[in-house]
Amino acid sequence: MTMTAIILAGGQGTRMKSPLPKVLHPVAGKPMIIRTLEGCQQAGVQNLRLVVGHGQNLVKSVLDPIQEMLQVKIYVQDQQLGTADAVKAADLGSLQGDVLIMNGDHPLIKTADIKNFFASFQKLNLDLAVFTVEVSEKNDFGRIVRANGKLQSIVEVKEASAEVLKIKEINTGIYVVKAEVLQKLIPQVKNENAKKEFYLTDIITLARDKALKVDAILSENGDIAHGVNSQMELAAATAKVYASNCEKLLNNGVIILDPKTTYIEDTVIVGAGAVLYPGVFLRGKTAIGAFSVVEPNCFISDSVINDGVQIKAGSYIEKTIIHSQASVGPYARLRPDTTIGQGAHVGNFVEMKKVNFGAKSKAGHLTYLGDADIGEDVNIGCGTITCNYAADKKKYKTIIKDRVFVGSDTQLVAPVTVESDSIIASGTTVTKDVPAGALALSRTAQVNKEGYAKKFKKPEDGNK
Repeated sequence: MTMTAIILAGGQGTRMKSPLPKVLHPVAGKPMIIRTLEGCQQAGVQNLRLVVGHGQNLVKSVLDPIQEMLQVKIYVQDQQLGTADAVKAADLGSLQGDVLIMNGDHPLIKTADIKNFFASFQKLNLDLAVFTVEVSEKNDFGRIVRANGKLQSIVEVKEASAEVLKIKEINTGIYVVKAEVLQKLIPQVKNENAKKEFYLTDIITLARDKALKVDAILSENGDIAHGVNSQMELAAATAKVYASNCEKLLNNGVIILDPKTTYIEDTVIVGAGAVLYPGVFLRGKTAIGAFSVVEPNCFISDSVINDGVQIKAGSYIEKTIIHSQASVGPYARLRPDTTIGQGAHVGNFVEMKKVNFGAKSKAGHLTYLGDADIGEDVNIGCGTITCNYAADKKKYKTIIKDRVFVGSDTQLVAPVTVESDSIIASGTTVTKDVPAGALALSRTAQVNKEGYAKKFKKPEDGNK
């Protein structure tokens, strides 16, 4: 059976009060529309159709890098004339099989939910189904009106009487319908309502009038109705995803000291026995190994942290590989294309970018290393800088080989190579290669002028 999903993503989202199209607002780091499309694809939906309108150019630009991978076709609703008009824009004549219709601003719908929508529809052998939930709080969802337990109609809030508004069962905006039924019913929807819009909900009454098999399927998962129409609702959806991700990791043996203040995106992997302190933010394709410790207020993105690594408080790490038993921080910054070797130590206020930092090497504090290959068991003294960016606006590389001792306050002006087992004296500016086992020293001679300091003393200082 061919499965199609028509995703409605053309709304303006005025209550978001944001220039960003509503469906591009991120939930736990991922735009809502991408969450929806990926969920459909993972559920086995072969035909993805996205209907855009407001902000369509920006939506298309965000989807462009992944459109081929998702195999999604984009259609445009030229005017915002209601949900039935949006569905009509998705080239209904070419549809086959069963069709799922849903909004792109329900980010808590999971792959399992989408599979269940199709399975429930097919099990009951229906022509049209709407999925519902029961809620207790006041809301703007259409109400499900039943007669003798059977679906009678869906009444939009603005069209509902006071009695209908008391109904707790609501329309989630999720439908499954046979393609041929949708093709017949959509052209018959009229805009005879207060807003002069074409409501998709009207296909329920039309289907009943034609004696088709129609039903409302009550879902136990209330999250499928969690639409995002405001920044508060967006934040609530994000909090739910972060809480769910933490719960999965806790159940797999990860130690999270305070899940409420730990923020982990869906794509992150954390090994059993790892410890995550409050304020940790893990995003992208990050993987944390077993028994590693990430202390408070660390941000780690698209990085691989192997087993037994300690990331101390306040460190910021992007696109970096850290091998086992290494330690980083506190307050270290590791920028993209950096690799930290096994057992190495990167201390406080050390910044690295495009660095291969060898096993058991140490950079204790207050150091910048960029565009450098650093060997094993190297000591980098405080205040060391690799001067990688030259006046010609090009970047050059520094190579420091094994067991080199670099004294404090050293500048290495790239391109330069320091061979193994050499020593660079503190305060040296290295501008040419250093041979193996040599001492590199560049200092001006120190001159002491006796009594010279008295010239700078004020009379009231006396003889102090």
